[in-house]
Amino acid sequence: MKKTSTRLADGRELIYYDSRDDTVRDAVDRRPLDRTVTTSEVRRDPLLGDAVAIASHRQGRIYHPPADECPLCPSEGDRLSEIPDSSYDVAVFENRFPSLAGDSGRCEVVCFTSNHDASFADLTEEQAALVLEAWTDRTAELSHLPSVEQVFCFENRGAEIGVTLGHPHGQIYAYPFTTPRTALMLRSLAAHKEATGGENLFDAVLERELADERVVLETEHWVAFVPFSAHWPYEVHLYPRRRVPDLLGLDEAARTEFPQVYLELLRRFDRIFGEGEPPTPYISAWHQAPFGTLEEFDGVVREDFALHLELFTIRRTSGKLKFLAGSESGMNVFINDVPPETAAQRLREVASS
Repeated sequence: MKKTSTRLADGRELIYYDSRDDTVRDAVDRRPLDRTVTTSEVRRDPLLGDAVAIASHRQGRIYHPPADECPLCPSEGDRLSEIPDSSYDVAVFENRFPSLAGDSGRCEVVCFTSNHDASFADLTEEQAALVLEAWTDRTAELSHLPSVEQVFCFENRGAEIGVTLGHPHGQIYAYPFTTPRTALMLRSLAAHKEATGGENLFDAVLERELADERVVLETEHWVAFVPFSAHWPYEVHLYPRRRVPDLLGLDEAARTEFPQVYLELLRRFDRIFGEGEPPTPYISAWHQAPFGTLEEFDGVVREDFALHLELFTIRRTSGKLKFLAGSESGMNVFINDVPPETAAQRLREVASS
């Protein structure tokens, strides 16, 4: 992998990740852009104890542009985009309309391929491996920023999810705090460790799932399963068999095997609802241990956390979505219409050819 860092016309960082070591990236951003001005502010909710990012500048972000005006495609002739070069393998840049910025963290866009009409599932194993390298490198780099405590790599796919740019891409949020969802995991981890005299909760969960009927696929280094208490109609958790706290901890064997496993899962997701259905909307989210102190979680260290990916769709059946209504949005109590065992069986049935 070759990494090339440069700057866009308004000063934002752009990083190319290339498979070939002899690739030259010297294209200049020719757009007349002013410096990006953001108003991002993180506010704490005193009752819930969580955080809300207030980012009014995002109201002006690009919204469903036509394909020939896509800002994530390579620049070509007079059509200038966020990517100055005429082609790329993987490109990462600072978001022009970030939810988090400055002392409030950082937001980046990850372009998986220059092919506008592709999706992650269309990538080759080599391309998917390069995206994994980019995620890992950005996790390492962002963890060194003084304002960053947790790094979150994720992909939103589909208009139903709220995606406003059709080009295959994901995002990375570098938070200045430990996110509420991770904090819940860490509290459960601490409580289980104390109650069992040191047993790791993630290990216990994985062991239970391996012994049950919700495993979707397993390989030498990875296990994918629908969790016992799945929140979403079709939800898969992907764990490396060897527990590591973050992407940096994956060994070479797990990295080599990941593209095959992940691409298989994504292709199965597109088959859930049968042939002729539109692509399945999904969210794919990496959960990594925070880089900040864990003092508030008694007895827990970073190495206790288990890196894992959660992949889920909001489509519950053909043509119908799972909306977060009163119970989910008002009380955070999910009601799942699809039994996890049924979801796991369906995902086993639709193994891609």
